Amino acid sequence: MKKLSVIIPCYNEANTIGILLEKIIHVNLPNGVELEVIVIDDGSTDNTPNCVHCFISVYAAEQLHYIRLCKNRGKGFAVRQGIKRANGDFIVIQDADLEYDPADYATLLYPLLKGTCKVVYGSRILNRKNRHSYVSFYWGGLLLSFLVSILYGQRITDESTGYKMFDAALLKSIPLTNKGFGFCPEVTAKVLRLGHCIKEVPIGYSPRSKAEGKKIKWQDGIEAACLLLKYRFDNKWLKYYETREK
Repeated sequence: MKKLSVIIPCYNEANTIGILLEKIIHVNLPNGVELEVIVIDDGSTDNTPNCVHCFISVYAAEQLHYIRLCKNRGKGFAVRQGIKRANGDFIVIQDADLEYDPADYATLLYPLLKGTCKVVYGSRILNRKNRHSYVSFYWGGLLLSFLVSILYGQRITDESTGYKMFDAALLKSIPLTNKGFGFCPEVTAKVLRLGHCIKEVPIGYSPRSKAEGKKIKWQDGIEAACLLLKYRFDNKWLKYYETREK
């Protein structure tokens, strides 16, 4: 049996977390793959903790783990806590809103199960049926993807996608430091610097508005571009990685 660890960083997602967990628990995975779900509550101040505990009480037999951080530290920090606790062969990052559908897990898993790659990104761009929340986010995402292609020599259509799936051993070996939304460009840059190819597959996407709780801002796009530039030319972490692996 193989195991997929689903890491869910969440902050004040009481309106969606229960619906999302219901979808994940009942998702159809390829034969021979079991599920582990790790919810990292990043210091929520709403009813998120009660929603998760109520769900766990109903699905007590499922591999569902809830970790509550004492204060809000940022998405990247929360994701790293989940990575430390993950026991699966593969790890996927799942936002706590309903923009991404767990039904796409199987599509993301197939290249990893075949052994053709160790990193798979779900591309919203490759699925032409998808709509986009804001024009600025759409073009900003395309710009980041273009920047990756120029800096790292691999064509990427959707660098900022929320669906990133990894071989667990690889992800656990990468020294990650960003505490916020910069987790995405940091992990992209470091995966590519280590010589791994990122496979992209089309996924569905149902964007939510700022009024519905969308948290990412245009400033996060600027930070992402800066991080992509930084890690392209910063070799300190790479030397640390190589020394540690030896």
